[in-house]
Amino acid sequence: MAEARKEATTLALEKEVPRAALDGVLTIEVDSRVESLEEQEDARWHQLLNAHRTRKILTGELGGVEKLESGWVVAITYYNGFRIIIPMSEMMINLNGDGRENSDTLNRQTRIANNMLGCEIDFMIKDLDTETKSVVASRKDAMLKKRQTFYYAEEGEKPMLYPGRMVQARVIAVAAKAVRLEVFGVEVSVRARDMAWEWMVDASEKFQIGDLVLVTVNEIRQKSVEDISISVDAKSATANTNKDNLKKCHKQGKYAGTITDVYKGTYFIRLDIGVNAVAHSCNMPSLPGKRDKIGFVATRINDNYEVAEGIITRLIKRAQ
Repeated sequence: MAEARKEATTLALEKEVPRAALDGVLTIEVDSRVESLEEQEDARWHQLLNAHRTRKILTGELGGVEKLESGWVVAITYYNGFRIIIPMSEMMINLNGDGRENSDTLNRQTRIANNMLGCEIDFMIKDLDTETKSVVASRKDAMLKKRQTFYYAEEGEKPMLYPGRMVQARVIAVAAKAVRLEVFGVEVSVRARDMAWEWMVDASEKFQIGDLVLVTVNEIRQKSVEDISISVDAKSATANTNKDNLKKCHKQGKYAGTITDVYKGTYFIRLDIGVNAVAHSCNMPSLPGKRDKIGFVATRINDNYEVAEGIITRLIKRAQ
């Protein structure tokens, strides 16, 4: 009798409780379902298959540069948890102005790619293997597609990107005196002095890999989709604070500042009050150097060049 009552109770319970609560993972919410790790991976892999079929541009973070056993040098990124390899020949790195024109092309590309680690890059899947879940992609294909979209237009129409337009750009690498940007499929290296109104010892003081910055497109030179070069600057996209800051500086005033550069006996200084300054002479027994903290006396306010001119009077602190 007891067994009969137990069996009846079990049958009644099964009728009241949804099957989702009796089979598989027991979920907190009634009738909800938890996907297994395998199902989640299959769904993510399916997204890559669709991206490959539709030639969709994907975005990932450049996570590494490796040399494979086959001898290939590749860039590594991850998307949806899957490892994506991009051959260095498919990275479409702009080598103009890198100062190593006589070096091996692959070494030049690898050196720049190393400096780009951590930046966001676009890519399109070229091939994938369902069995091994391996993916080969191309940054070049993605950049060419973006160029076609933003730098070209139908006959009689204006392209989305043209000289004089203010646009957003990705910071993909930073050096002491230059910042490398990616502007809708075109890489360009911009001098640090064209990136900000204030003088900097090192561009990394103000810009980091992964930043998004506003720039003004000054010029576009395009022979074909594969041969496009541009010039941009970030100064004209931001308000000029030099004129207002210069009002803080007065003739014969004494100020502290940091030497940002030295060129042919001329010292370029960023004063702590936010003013750019130039010194042609130094009243010190030993000459200061770049990054040194110094004392400065203003002898002239040059409104035309928006700088204070004067003399370095003393060393406050040597750079470490």
